[in-house]
Amino acid sequence: MKIRTGFNIAFESAQPTPMILMLSVHPSRMSDVLSPHVIGFDPPIPAHEYLDPFGNICHRIVTPPGPLTITADFTVQDSGEPDLVVPEARQIAVQDLPDDVLIYLLGSRYCDTDKLSQTAWSLFGNAPEGWARVQAIVDYTHERIRFDYLRADPTRTAHDGFMQREGVCRDFAHLAIAFCRCMNIPARYATGYLGDIGVPPVPDPMDFSAWFEVFLDGPEGPRWYTFDARHNRPRIGRIVMARGRDATDCAITTNFGYVHLARFDVRTDEVA
Repeated sequence: MKIRTGFNIAFESAQPTPMILMLSVHPSRMSDVLSPHVIGFDPPIPAHEYLDPFGNICHRIVTPPGPLTITADFTVQDSGEPDLVVPEARQIAVQDLPDDVLIYLLGSRYCDTDKLSQTAWSLFGNAPEGWARVQAIVDYTHERIRFDYLRADPTRTAHDGFMQREGVCRDFAHLAIAFCRCMNIPARYATGYLGDIGVPPVPDPMDFSAWFEVFLDGPEGPRWYTFDARHNRPRIGRIVMARGRDATDCAITTNFGYVHLARFDVRTDEVA
């Protein structure tokens, strides 16, 4: 299947402001892009592209005073298959994990494992290890947090989400990631496009989505598997843009000074 994706984002600033943009498709999906993958700027400005330590494509810009519109419009080839479900995937002992995976067991800015460890073990300590334990965490998180698009809070941590019991997709991901790490299951944050493909459409405005991945040993060996605590069902058409420890590493835009967000439109539609 083919998915048309893109965005139209506008900022206004009173002075030149440095920014980091993470608006590209992830390198692991770049071979699936069927049309020119170009990020446009109006007015035209220079942009420097680089890879961050997590392998995400970033662009450095300096906004001019006044309005700046950032756009993209491209088509991606997708298998049309839902997320893998592998109930036999097992948990890997910490001492057997690859070196580069260990970081995803540690607490991070939004995944405050030190505040949730005791709660995690009391809730999931008796769940079977591996896929079943992760699914138990997803089920619990899905029920614990109430999704409310208007209640987004950029400072909300996993523990905050646990206590406040409300949030958006990133809050579901952060709480599930923190619980997994407390249970010695490596978990990382992911963000990207996820349209209403294969499911009834929802009335909320289209946005970039957040989910998470865990490192388990499946039939084909150790690998990362996708889970989604907000939707709690396999979904079709995920197009990853960035991965990292939490939303800090995957921020769509990071500005070093004040800029006003004047427009934010995201498109993710299956091509008939």
